[in-house]
Amino acid sequence: MSYNEIKTTIDMGNGAQIELSTGKLAKQADGSVVLKQGSTMLLATVVSAKEAKPGVDFLPLSVDYQEKYAATGRIPGGFLRREARLSDYEVLISRIVDRALRPLFPEDYHADTQVMISLISSDKEVMPDALAGLAASAALAVSDIPFNGPISEVRVAKIDGQLVINPTRTELEKASLEFIVAGSAQDIVMVEGEANEISEAEMVEAIAFAHDAIKKQVASVVALAEQVGKTVKRTYSHEPTNPELREAAFKATYDQVYAVAKSGSTKHERSEQFATIGKAFFETLGEELDADTTFLAKKYFHDVQYDAVRNLLLDEGIRLDGRNSTTVRPIWTEVDYLPAAHGSAVFTRGETQSLTSVTLGSKDDEQMIDGAFINGYNKFILHYNFPAFSVGEARPNRGPGRREVGHGALAMRSLKQVLPAQDENPYTIRIVSDILESNGSSSMATVCAGTLALMDAGVKIKAPVSGIAMGLITDEKSGKYAILSDILGDEDHLGDMDFKVTGTAKGIVGCQMDLKINGLKWEVLTQALDQAKEARLHILGEMNKTLTAPREDYKSHAPRLVSITIDKEFIGAVIGPGGKIIQEMQRETGASISIEEVDNKGVVQVFADNKEAVDAALGRIKAIAAKPEVGAVYEGKVKSIMAFGAFVEIMPGKDGLLHISEIDWTRLENMDGVFTEGEIVKVKLLDVDKQGKLKLSRKALLPRPPREEKPAPAAPAE
Repeated sequence: MSYNEIKTTIDMGNGAQIELSTGKLAKQADGSVVLKQGSTMLLATVVSAKEAKPGVDFLPLSVDYQEKYAATGRIPGGFLRREARLSDYEVLISRIVDRALRPLFPEDYHADTQVMISLISSDKEVMPDALAGLAASAALAVSDIPFNGPISEVRVAKIDGQLVINPTRTELEKASLEFIVAGSAQDIVMVEGEANEISEAEMVEAIAFAHDAIKKQVASVVALAEQVGKTVKRTYSHEPTNPELREAAFKATYDQVYAVAKSGSTKHERSEQFATIGKAFFETLGEELDADTTFLAKKYFHDVQYDAVRNLLLDEGIRLDGRNSTTVRPIWTEVDYLPAAHGSAVFTRGETQSLTSVTLGSKDDEQMIDGAFINGYNKFILHYNFPAFSVGEARPNRGPGRREVGHGALAMRSLKQVLPAQDENPYTIRIVSDILESNGSSSMATVCAGTLALMDAGVKIKAPVSGIAMGLITDEKSGKYAILSDILGDEDHLGDMDFKVTGTAKGIVGCQMDLKINGLKWEVLTQALDQAKEARLHILGEMNKTLTAPREDYKSHAPRLVSITIDKEFIGAVIGPGGKIIQEMQRETGASISIEEVDNKGVVQVFADNKEAVDAALGRIKAIAAKPEVGAVYEGKVKSIMAFGAFVEIMPGKDGLLHISEIDWTRLENMDGVFTEGEIVKVKLLDVDKQGKLKLSRKALLPRPPREEKPAPAAPAE
């Protein structure tokens, strides 16, 4: 059996090359591609049903990115020792690819479509997340599935002042900005990332730089598709049409919907009024409707709402709640709302509300990350919860979904930029945002509430962070467009862009942009960023009315955590044989103690509910780890008595020899009755020899007796 493998190579311009190949693996999929860079290999496959399910008026697209542990030479943890549900990291990559691909499928294509990307081999320095979108797009390109691509994704970072495409993992540690950007040869469709308080101009520059690299990669994918011969896509018919019904729907309902949209009513009032209009229209169609007519009636009524809301904005500049394009909804905030939490805040903007708490923990509370490519520990955790009641719905709680993971990650990246350095704040920090109401950008409410809760907890953040969600309404025919600050849920659903920007007063720290149209002009992007800055600063001003800076101290009921560094040689002494010493200290002081070796030093963290316990444990640790100083005076305990002197413990675990000759200025014949074991004696450290043995003296602390004067010799006889 043979295969016909077709390859193409992309020169990254920095010495790295990406190879795309098809025709060798997974040939029963509609499209499959293996992407290889260095030792990193991704297998991307795509399959789409030949027909759409009846009554489906959207694209049922699923994108799954999974890392095989064998790719990094590891065996999974857990009881089953196999890959299980996707990790949050894998979910985030899946979402990034999904958001890049979804807008490029034809609007009337509704067949079940599945994209799977697997990391099958890994290079520790090659980041696979920046390659997953390219692999998936290439798999679509070599299939007959309709797709208005191809697209590609790249990571752009600024390192030592220079923009770099797809930097290595080591290089990325020094980056001042990091975005994953997706786009076609013509347009940008998705941006997500974080930065260290950069300007709007820097962000636009980075996105444009990334788009140049994307264009080259897209050209290579087109060339691969041409070699395979898949430039002609399958024909399909997933939507019935009925022009007469569409005209009837617009004639019967458009003016009413437009009036409701213009009324400035609340979210629920507006929904009920739209539903009433729709129900009245459906009743005019008769009781016996076939499936196609019902499907189309609902679709066309949605089209009415889509057009009415957008036209109201473009023609009259009026939004659904009566605001103009730049106005941010009313804001109120409160801190210290939860008396038992270490920090808490309520942030409410219009009909969106977040109740956020901060919990301070020890090293034992760190989050363990056990992934194929990324593993280790995380000291900053943010969880975002979106219960059904926040939008007035009743549905089962099945735990966090992909949306919750994605929204939480955006807030986490933003707040991470302003956290204090580890030596200034050794706590493990967990933020939980519970969305209690939602009508537009609850992730940005999480950022604002998270900032206030951190400051309420006394965490010394570098600067407060706020966030805003921007929208866009465009009309290709007239060229009109409107950029909207602080979008509503309906404006997100019916609009052309969802652009979330977070930042301090100094600059941008995070962003997430999704486009639903082709052709976002650079001047529109620049205007959106400038308008977002104005809104962010307004929100910061509202937050400052409640709290302007972190509290001077932690709450009285917050745990105390102190971190100290000791020499590596004392790690064993602090732990003791079988953990005896550290367990004894924890039991007797009530503190929790952790110790690890970092950069040839011992980092000790002492964690307790009160300062007294921390101080007691620290005192004992410092005593063990202290180095004896020559010339210093100590009160030591006599540990044992020998014929030639006594061994005296001057520090925990540190004994020195007090020789019989150093006990007193008077010569002692033996040690009988001089000391008793356990007696406390004051001694001076005279010397530490090359073997680390301590030489002690007691007589050096005693007054020296006067010398006896000898009589002068008699004069010689004459």
